[in-house]
Amino acid sequence: MAVLLVLAHPGSPSSRGNAALAAAGRTVPGVEVHDLYDAYPHFFVDARAEQSRVEAHSAVVFQHPMYWYSAPPLLKQWWDTVLEEGWAYGRGATATIGKTWAHAITTAGSARAYAHAVDPSDEPTGRANVFPLSDYVKPWLQSARLCGMRWHPPFAVHEAERIDAPALDAACERYRAWLAALAASADGLSAEAATRAGATPPRTR
Repeated sequence: MAVLLVLAHPGSPSSRGNAALAAAGRTVPGVEVHDLYDAYPHFFVDARAEQSRVEAHSAVVFQHPMYWYSAPPLLKQWWDTVLEEGWAYGRGATATIGKTWAHAITTAGSARAYAHAVDPSDEPTGRANVFPLSDYVKPWLQSARLCGMRWHPPFAVHEAERIDAPALDAACERYRAWLAALAASADGLSAEAATRAGATPPRTR
């Protein structure tokens, strides 16, 4: 398959937003959904099994809620365990080079709250976000670079805790289209890499 969708939500069965997005992802050809909290309820991530999954795909999408401007703990554990030196980065590491790294993020805050930088001195409540979403994802962008992976701009659904059914349905349609485009792009990159290596490119789905 082209895209490995790594789902990381501690309450995904009861999360309307992430559950609906994951269900939408399962309908997209070339996308494999892998639920981390279902696979590793005790946080003992199998590095070799996960590395094999990554190696079998051309793109990895990390779907998760924004937790304290970061990712849920099991996803952090996944990165710490799976992206080993010598495999994902460092001397002799080639496993992830040229693959795509992307995020699908849900937030409790509104799109406006993540839209642009704010001068803290101009923000009367002292609580509002002072950075745009593009700033909060920079550590992951740098991680992708370290692993030799291509960064793809994130997909985001805001106000996920309050989103109504029509808006959620529309978000799922946008997500399907985003994943399908990513899968097609990833397949194209795989064909290009195979051609350069003198191998036979995979057949177009």
